[in-house]
Amino acid sequence: MKIVVLDGYTENPGDLSWAELEKLGELTVYDRTSYVEDAIIAARIGDAEVVITNKTPLSRATIDRCPALKLIAFLATGYNVADCDYAREKGILVCNVPTYGTACVGQYAIALLLEVCHHIGHHDRTVHEGKWQNHIDWCYWDYPLIELDGKTAGVIGFGRIGQTTGRIAKALGMDILAHDLYPNDAGRAIATYVELDALLARSDVIFLHCNLTPENERMIDKAAIAKMKDGAILINNSRGQLIDAQDVADALRSGKLGAAGLDVVYTEPIRADDPLLTAPNCIITPHMSWGAKEARQRIMDITVDNVRAYQRGEPINVVNR
Repeated sequence: MKIVVLDGYTENPGDLSWAELEKLGELTVYDRTSYVEDAIIAARIGDAEVVITNKTPLSRATIDRCPALKLIAFLATGYNVADCDYAREKGILVCNVPTYGTACVGQYAIALLLEVCHHIGHHDRTVHEGKWQNHIDWCYWDYPLIELDGKTAGVIGFGRIGQTTGRIAKALGMDILAHDLYPNDAGRAIATYVELDALLARSDVIFLHCNLTPENERMIDKAAIAKMKDGAILINNSRGQLIDAQDVADALRSGKLGAAGLDVVYTEPIRADDPLLTAPNCIITPHMSWGAKEARQRIMDITVDNVRAYQRGEPINVVNR
């Protein structure tokens, strides 16, 4: 069985091993292929039965050029870059890795918030540049410092990752509100479930931890922001398409939003004309929440399990049945 990995570098830049996949078939690994539709994608898949991808798109045209293809395995939870409906019509299974990053993504959401509150990276740079040693006072800070104890955090999307973020925020002394389509007892132990408008109105900090759907694309827009407290902080390391970049940038400039901490944007890599790049009080990191070695090892392990289960005729984590 031939197996092709189309864009393996972000999953494994050299600190993990492909050895377990090599045991399952004739493996070819490409570090990078393409993030847009390109004939090279089908050429690299060739007559492989299994293709493994993260962000390389698998369109209807590509699928048609690869008649041997039977399994598309994503090195990620998201699978929107594949035409899953057409794959189903062609008898091709699509599977993903559903729960690898709960701990590290929740941790990173809090890291973004703490950076907004303290600007540690900025102040470290000023010290190394000589500002402290030449300062008239014995200490200084260039941004207002924010204490989180007693403030309210609202988490939109309260599944595994949202609940992890909620638990950490609660340990910092915050009161937790949650909005989710499926409230559960585990969530009630951490947060008070409320309707979305109530969460927007009552929260000092708003975390986005929901899946992207056609219904919630650009859910954080001018209308939603108008319902928020003046100076609210927005944290998004879920999906960039959940926010309207121009509306968020405008709210940061006006002061309606106090700050934003973002690990995702609408188009990735970020475009030079993205309005968030020039917005004040906006911290942006390059979609790295998921990248802890421990989390990437789980991706590797689950992907091996997905391919092995397919070989047994008992496929798991299938998203296009």
